[in-house]
Amino acid sequence: MQKPLTSDDFDYEGELAIVIGKAGRHITEANALEHVFGYTCFNDGSVRDVQLKQSLIAGKNFPKTGALGPWIVTADEIPDPSRLILATRINGREVQRKGVDDMIFNVAQIISYISGWTRLEPGDVIATGTPEGVGFVRKPPLWLKVGDTVEVEISSIGTLVNPVASER
Repeated sequence: MQKPLTSDDFDYEGELAIVIGKAGRHITEANALEHVFGYTCFNDGSVRDVQLKQSLIAGKNFPKTGALGPWIVTADEIPDPSRLILATRINGREVQRKGVDDMIFNVAQIISYISGWTRLEPGDVIATGTPEGVGFVRKPPLWLKVGDTVEVEISSIGTLVNPVASER
């Protein structure tokens, strides 16, 4: 991942990512998991000063700030995503650990909600959100620096490892 030159307030968010396998619109919660191809890890690098003071969308969309992988585990291998555990580490130090069952909205609710305002297509990726422990709420804040390594690990999926590089 790449730390933008324009900010030192570069934060991490370990997240579960849902990969859609079957198209749909107005999907019910009861049928939502039928639309999942699989799951993977997502490292959502957030430029907090831009996100909080200017634009949520801009703060989440700097080049090379989001990473996905290292592979997709198919839905048949994870019949109940609420049983997954997510952990994020910075330079080997654990900074986030939560069960997916502790998310505000579960996977089926997220899919149903999003399909209510847009059609989901195979290959679409949905980032589910992050648990507590992100850097900007810590005292003092824990910002990512060039040379850091971020690991997002999700049980039954694997570990996504990203060194933090400079935009230059």
